[in-house]
Amino acid sequence: MNRRHILAMVVGAALLIPGCTGTGGTSKGADAKAPDDPAKVTGTIKVLTVRTDLVQDGTMKKYAAEFNKTYPKVKVEFEALTNYEAEVKIRMNTENYGDVLLIPAVIKKSDYPKFFASLGTAQERGKKYRFTDFTTVDGKVYGQTPVGVSPGFVYNKRVWKEAGVTDWPTTPAEFLTDLKAIKSKTDAIPYYTNFAAGWTLTSWTYVNGSVHCDPEATDKLAEGDPWAKDADLRVGDTLLYDTVKSGLIEKDPTTSNWEESKPRLAKGEIATQWLGTWAIVQFQDAAKKAGVNPDDIGFMPFPSQVDGTFCAVVSPDYNQAVNVHSKHKDAARAWIDWFTDKSTYGQDNLAISPLKDAPLPAVMKPYEDAGVKFIEVDDSKGAQVKSIDNESETGIYAPEYRQNLVDLARGARKGSLDGFFSDLSERWTEAQKTSGS
Repeated sequence: MNRRHILAMVVGAALLIPGCTGTGGTSKGADAKAPDDPAKVTGTIKVLTVRTDLVQDGTMKKYAAEFNKTYPKVKVEFEALTNYEAEVKIRMNTENYGDVLLIPAVIKKSDYPKFFASLGTAQERGKKYRFTDFTTVDGKVYGQTPVGVSPGFVYNKRVWKEAGVTDWPTTPAEFLTDLKAIKSKTDAIPYYTNFAAGWTLTSWTYVNGSVHCDPEATDKLAEGDPWAKDADLRVGDTLLYDTVKSGLIEKDPTTSNWEESKPRLAKGEIATQWLGTWAIVQFQDAAKKAGVNPDDIGFMPFPSQVDGTFCAVVSPDYNQAVNVHSKHKDAARAWIDWFTDKSTYGQDNLAISPLKDAPLPAVMKPYEDAGVKFIEVDDSKGAQVKSIDNESETGIYAPEYRQNLVDLARGARKGSLDGFFSDLSERWTEAQKTSGS
């Protein structure tokens, strides 16, 4: 399992599954304070993760061994879940959902205090960490990401060069022209949708903010029409649609394979995928295993510029949190702090650090050289957006929305692109009138 933006929404307040009552909330307002003396922190904690790969190859156990050099009396156990969101939302109808877990997207932001212990105030944590507003409720922070991520195209530089393309496209039209050149001049699949995996398509929502270099992009989702003319999501969705419609993707998207796509892109059988910075190290590793050059793996921003400058949104990966019911909150908090501040997890994954004073990873040097501007989108209205998404049943963070778009473009679904956007707009704007935060 890899780092995944599987952001499926459900309707409900404290209820995670319709018709089922959760036990979260009985400890509402609990804090997980940072321990003063590591030698006094004891207990066994279970850490839930999506990284089945790192659990299976022993990497997480190595992190725990390093953690134990500072916290020798804490035993860390890991449980990696293949279908994380689906499994954890069921467990959260009980009190037994690990001591440390990744905050599932199914939970309304306003409900965080019912399920997670506070890590401190936003004012305090905001001095040291980026992205604190993503998990802040009533001035308290309930989650901490170990890494920041930025969306972009993972691509094979050798293939693009063979097609005669050496500069990043600056507009969607240029991007399509470049993919067509790849199709005509190489044997590579120009763009790979990874349709079957589903979750890979959710990354397209994160063009939001990059297209117009707008840190208030989330506000526009909450207050305006995301599919209005020139709106970021419409621009991104139109590019995906045009790419599919032009026959620039795999022959049968329904048979695509995420794990196989990594070595295939590394070897040059696939030219491009829209994913995120988190994927770079995985594709480089795939290149090494396949015996090809990992330096062929490149990363480029969305093809749009403002005043001649590319912009890239930086946002948190999954946020770790302490189960409000944990009997070892101090040990759980110790793990989160250590994993964020002291572990090599961020460097090992070539990730953007959540620490404000940390430099960008070396893998992002091409972005620095090209003058790409990094922006953090304000998430103060993120809960409202999720509520609207819930009520409208649009699913901008769920796979089906883009799968339907791909099906429309390849002729497996009836209708027009304008009609598709109009339906989304109508449902979204109607839900804005009635949804709460």
